[in-house]
Amino acid sequence: MRHYLIAGIGGVLAGALVTTHIAGPLVAQEAERNVSVYEQLELFGNVFERIRNDYVEVPDDKALIEAAINGMLTSLDPHSGFLSADAYSEMRTQTRGSFGGLGIEVSQEEGMVRVVSPIDDTPAAQAGVQAGDFITHVNGESLLGLTLDQAVDMMRGPVGSEITITILRQGEPEPFDLTMTRDTIRLTVVRTRIEGNAVILRVSTFNDETYDTLRAELEKAVEEAGGIDRVTGFVLDLRNNPGGLLNQAISVADAFLDAGEIVSTRGRDASQSERWNAEPGDLAQGKPMVVLINGGSASASEIVTGALQDHRRAIVVGEKSFGKGSVQTVMPVTADSAIRLTTARYYTPSGRSIQAMGIQPDILVAQPRRNPHVEDEEARSSSNFSRSEAELRGALGNEISDDQRELIEREAAELAATAALREEDYQLAYAVDILKGLAAMNFRAGQVPAAETPAATGEGAGSSGNG
Repeated sequence: MRHYLIAGIGGVLAGALVTTHIAGPLVAQEAERNVSVYEQLELFGNVFERIRNDYVEVPDDKALIEAAINGMLTSLDPHSGFLSADAYSEMRTQTRGSFGGLGIEVSQEEGMVRVVSPIDDTPAAQAGVQAGDFITHVNGESLLGLTLDQAVDMMRGPVGSEITITILRQGEPEPFDLTMTRDTIRLTVVRTRIEGNAVILRVSTFNDETYDTLRAELEKAVEEAGGIDRVTGFVLDLRNNPGGLLNQAISVADAFLDAGEIVSTRGRDASQSERWNAEPGDLAQGKPMVVLINGGSASASEIVTGALQDHRRAIVVGEKSFGKGSVQTVMPVTADSAIRLTTARYYTPSGRSIQAMGIQPDILVAQPRRNPHVEDEEARSSSNFSRSEAELRGALGNEISDDQRELIEREAAELAATAALREEDYQLAYAVDILKGLAAMNFRAGQVPAAETPAATGEGAGSSGNG
């Protein structure tokens, strides 16, 4: 006991000695740093007074200070910024699911306004705005040199008013204009449809209604399909979903996971780091899943996708996601204004950082760009001529029961419907085909292919990765 006690005291003394030697320089460095900060603040005050006294017009002191604060925040990264009373109020409105505008999520890259994603069934989506587009002008006025908030303000206007935006798009030789009418944006957060026996869950955003709506719509779709036993699987469509509330992303991922980590955040210090785990219960009841993503899938969408991919709960199909993997905390600074500050990064269960990397799909499937001239040419040269055994003169017949014939005809109709879907949405049709293949193998969540069993790989059953 005495040895341990001495060792303990010795450790404390050693620590005290080290602290004595190091603390001096550290205190000096901190003091020097504070002096430098006070000098810079004094510089700010001098410039502020010079503007107030000598600018050609009398400036608005409040606007000057807010602009200085916003400049300080936006110099950090594209997602930090100052929220004035109007911006703060609008942000809270958007998380409740209704707001006015064009229906696009935008960011700023090197002074240019970039479309993260258009929102379903909004003026922007109907006019043909695409994820990755750059908006250079609004009604003929350049956006270059404006802050993101200023650019967004130029795009706002009375509901029913017309606006023309100039688009710069990769693959297009020249900028072009799109004209649309401003409208009140009412978000339909979840829409469902049934393709064959697959349930399609289209999630357009993550606001405070997303999880509850998803659960209700999923249950309704399963009932419409004739029960869970009739469902081949689920497609979670997160394309052009710009994200939203973290807690909703966690709830949606948890809805399809029985256990394991969903996402973690790591900040500047340990107190800013958190980890969220799934609780038992799978709304899809182990049925196969496909997640659809593209370059407009960002933030909360990437959290859900990364969790389902790392746990091998879903096959991810489409194109690489946006790569917005940072955490913004909204901190009120007055009664009606706030700052939005980046405080951490997101990490998927396997430890991947989403930031600037995005989520790579398991199967890369690009949405074909339609060329009407090529389609016209194909239509002129196509033919419905076909040849099969049944069409040969004198061919033997096939005596099958009415039930068998009905089954064959139903399967043929489903195949024809999927083929038609390819013309409407190639990526979605691909996802539906994958679910059919998995259903044919009687695949269920939690199964590990024979070549990847723990005995074959030497890994635990809970291991995950991209391969």
